[in-house]
Amino acid sequence: MTPDLVAEILRQLMKEALILAAPLLMATIVISFVLSLFQTLTSLQEQSLTSVPRLAAIAMILLVGMPWFLGRMASYTIRLLEDLHRYIG
Repeated sequence: MTPDLVAEILRQLMKEALILAAPLLMATIVISFVLSLFQTLTSLQEQSLTSVPRLAAIAMILLVGMPWFLGRMASYTIRLLEDLHRYIG
């Protein structure tokens, strides 16, 4: 296995990881911004006000998006295993 091949595998892996993490990260950013704005406008400084909605939103996104997440991971794994002969030999 050449260093170029290893770099290509790692590049594909990082690309898939970014694609899978993007919806969760974007939702967390938006929710955090809205909650911070709400806290600033109402002068509420309750810690549970920020953490509970964020956790609930992440759980909902994971629940709704799980078929897409699993399909994306499965297709990457299948592509990787189909090209295994290229990587070993």
